[in-house]
Amino acid sequence: MSTPTVSVLIAAHDCAPTLGRAIASALEQPETHEIIVVDDASRDGTRACAMDWAARAGRVRLVALDDNAGPAGARNRAMEAATGDMFALLDSDDFFLPGRLRRLLSQPDCEMVADNVVFVTEQAVDTLDPGDLPGQGQGFETIGARAFIHGNLASAEHERGEMGFLKPLLSRRFLQSHGLRYDETLRLGEDYDLYVRMLLAGARFRVTRAPGYSAVVRDGSLSARHATADLAALETAIARHEKAEAEPETIAAMRAYRAEVRAKLDHRVFLDRKAEGGMRAAMQYGLAERGRLGPIMRAIARDKLRRNRHELPQEGYRLLLALGD
Repeated sequence: MSTPTVSVLIAAHDCAPTLGRAIASALEQPETHEIIVVDDASRDGTRACAMDWAARAGRVRLVALDDNAGPAGARNRAMEAATGDMFALLDSDDFFLPGRLRRLLSQPDCEMVADNVVFVTEQAVDTLDPGDLPGQGQGFETIGARAFIHGNLASAEHERGEMGFLKPLLSRRFLQSHGLRYDETLRLGEDYDLYVRMLLAGARFRVTRAPGYSAVVRDGSLSARHATADLAALETAIARHEKAEAEPETIAAMRAYRAEVRAKLDHRVFLDRKAEGGMRAAMQYGLAERGRLGPIMRAIARDKLRRNRHELPQEGYRLLLALGD
C-alpha cells in the first residue's frame, strides 16, 4: 500500500511575521505533498509573503481571497484546492515539529490521526528542543465520539485536555464521501464541530500523546474573550449534534459541553448588558433565569483573580494532553 499524500492547509490572515515559520516547518517534512496557503483578505504583508514562498518553493500554492471568509471559510477554500489524500491543518502562527507527519502516517486505516500539542510562548520558540519534550515514546489510542467530547469538559474528572485544539490529519476521501466541510457560520469551535461530525459519521480517530504540533501563545491570544455571537453560534452547533443518532452516553457528553458553552455565553451577555445599560441591566439578565447568576459570578471572580488555564509554566511550554501513566 502506498503512503498517503499530505496537503498542508494554512488559513492566513494578517500573519506576515509568522507565516514563513509555519511554511518552513511544513516544507521540512518530506511527506508534505503541497502547502495550500489561503490569504483571507489580509491587510498586511501576508499575501506578499505567501507569494514569495510560492515563487521559491514548488510545493507552495497561494489561494487569495478578496473578502474575509473567516477561519472556517478559508479552510474550506484550502480543501477545495488541495489534491492530497490527507489534509494537515496548520495555523499560520504555529509550526510542525520534526518527524510529525511520518509518525502520524504510521497509523493506517483511520480517517483522523493526531498527536499532542505543545503550547509554547513566543519567547521560548527559539530555545524549544523537541528532543527534550516529554512523551516521545507514547503510543496511539483510539478515540470515539464520547471520549472526544468528554475530553473537552472542564468538569471532567481527569485533567482537561480540550481535544478540540488537536490538529489531526483528516481523510479527504472521507470528508468528500460524507459531504462534510467546515461550518462557515462558526468563528469559534469550528474544528471541534467538524471533528464531532466526522466521528458521528463513523470516522476512526487515533491519537498519540507524543508532541508533534507546536501552538504559539502570545499575550492575550488564548485568553481573549470571544464575541457573544461566536459563543451563540457554537451553542447552536452543539444543539445540532444532540439530534444525531448516538449512544446515550455520547448525547449526555454533548449536553454537558453545551451547558458549559451556555455558561460562557451567559457570562458574555452579562458583561454586554453591563456595558450597555449598567449593573442594574446586567443583574436583571443574571436573575431572569434560575441558576444563571451563580456561574456568572464565579466566572467574574476567576477573571479578577486572573486564573487563566492557558498560563504556561516557567519553562515556557506545556502539553495539551496529559501523559499517560
